[in-house]
Amino acid sequence: MSSRSINVKLTELTTQMNAAAEAMDFEKATALRNEIARIKGEAPVQEGDPDTVTVGQPPPGAMGLGTQVPVRQPPKGWVKPKKPDFMTKGRK
Repeated sequence: MSSRSINVKLTELTTQMNAAAEAMDFEKATALRNEIARIKGEAPVQEGDPDTVTVGQPPPGAMGLGTQVPVRQPPKGWVKPKKPDFMTKGRK
């Protein structure tokens, strides 16, 4: 899709969403809002969707080269491996 057709689609969906909200049809308005977010690339991560990547903002006060790159968050349930102790390696 071209950017012009995407913009037209977003405008149509926004007017439909506003009309649904004014008509108190909040389920339809929510579905349209989610569709708009999906088109814009702002959709929340869906459970079981392998193509989505969760990224976070760099820590506050981070400055310098590469700090504009979002920080990846580890998957849910991931545990950091134990750090090896090099002082006792090979000793009995």
